[in-house]
Amino acid sequence: MNIATPTFEWLQLAPVLTVLLVACLGVVVEAVAPRAYRFVLQVSLVVLGLLAALGFLAVNYVNESVGILAEGAVALDRPTYLIWGALLVFGLLSILLFAERKLDNGVSAFAASAASIPGSVSETDSSAARHEHTEVFPLALFSLSGMMVFASATDLITAFVALEVMSLPLYLLSGMARRRRLLSQEAALKYFLLGSMSSAFFLFGMALVYGYAGSFDYKAIDAAVFTPTYGHGLLLTGAALMAVGLLFKIGAVPFHNWVPDVYVGAPTPVTGFMAITTKLAAVGATARFFFVALGADRWSWQPLLAAVALVTMIVGVVLALTQTDIKRLLAYSSVSHAGFILVAVVGATVATTSNYTSSVASIIFYLLAYGFATVAAFAVVTMVRDAAGEANDITSWAGLGQKNPVIAAAFAIVMLSFAGIPLTGGFIGKWEVFTAAWQGGYSWLVVAGVIASLIAAYVYLKVIVSMFFAAPAEGVSVGKAGLVTLVPVGVGAIASIYLGIFPGPVMDVVTAASIFLR
Repeated sequence: MNIATPTFEWLQLAPVLTVLLVACLGVVVEAVAPRAYRFVLQVSLVVLGLLAALGFLAVNYVNESVGILAEGAVALDRPTYLIWGALLVFGLLSILLFAERKLDNGVSAFAASAASIPGSVSETDSSAARHEHTEVFPLALFSLSGMMVFASATDLITAFVALEVMSLPLYLLSGMARRRRLLSQEAALKYFLLGSMSSAFFLFGMALVYGYAGSFDYKAIDAAVFTPTYGHGLLLTGAALMAVGLLFKIGAVPFHNWVPDVYVGAPTPVTGFMAITTKLAAVGATARFFFVALGADRWSWQPLLAAVALVTMIVGVVLALTQTDIKRLLAYSSVSHAGFILVAVVGATVATTSNYTSSVASIIFYLLAYGFATVAAFAVVTMVRDAAGEANDITSWAGLGQKNPVIAAAFAIVMLSFAGIPLTGGFIGKWEVFTAAWQGGYSWLVVAGVIASLIAAYVYLKVIVSMFFAAPAEGVSVGKAGLVTLVPVGVGAIASIYLGIFPGPVMDVVTAASIFLR
């Protein structure tokens, strides 16, 4: 009997493998390196490792390496290149925030002993000794490697494993805040319990889809949908259950309840990390699953996702109106943006190649614009401080423009981008997703999206008006941050303007690279 030798495309998969290898090296550093040297070693590994992964990705892109890799488990196509590149860039910018030490007298945002009971002798002693959790760096890299595989998986087993690799480190990172320890631990517990339940839905849906198609492979599922025999209800039930797991990670209503609590309770650098990378990976995986595996049955899932998109936009912007905490406001902002992204997913008509391309391109562009603004926004949140640490109450941000005009201007730019104001990346992103949905026949959803955008504009403009036209709040200042915080702020603000004024080059790239391999 001849057994075929399995093949593994090392060079093509080098970006993911590099991130995973650096994460493993980070674990070794935690085990063998003296505590005094761990921070420098971990930061160096992260920066060099992610830059190396970007280098491998660029080499593969120039060589036009595409195909179904790892024995059919991972697709390296043009959307994969864009999503992997965005994950690596946003991952690098947000993980840099983990390394900030200047804002709080030389200590990080992470607890000295996260496993200790808040207020216990053990925690007090660890804080006095200025211990810190430098293992947050390899944890973030493990999560990032899972995100990369999740967004490019071409079979359900690989997608589920990647989903768990992506999620488990985030549950740990969410409970490591140095300040407000009980709130952080509560956020981690909620995230873990709800995330585990959503994974169970995803797994049960996988089983039903397998029962229908007889395979976990997306291409085989697509073939089964094209030539249906029996059990269509099995397919619909399985797809609906899988959608629960995917929409939970995106933060769409009604699976959004974890978002505000986790965003507020987690250390702000972790919030910035998960706010964009998790959404980017989940949206990429959702689009690939529905477009590739279930594209032939789009008339069944499009109305469901259209309803979710509508409710998500409305709930996100309405609840954002009532928030008094800046992190909770950004959390509900994230929920509303999930709805805007789903508008483009709904509008894709796979039978019409041009509209399918337009939909994928608009999704990726929107995520790029949203990602740069998100990284900059949470970087600024870490800088606005009072005697107790971060000043997250929105009233504390009053008069910020008089205290530090540059940082306030950068935050205003990203707020305008969130609102979709012209000459920002957010405006072009919303224009593109609305165009894709309109061409796909969902004009009523576009009208709802425009109304939701108008309401959302008030939310963001209210913060800007307070920063520049209200009397300065007492006891609040903008901390002197290091380059690890200033770089994400500057890059995010500049990118938000560039994508709004000169969107053509980026749109050309995403449009030319928006067809999934099957």
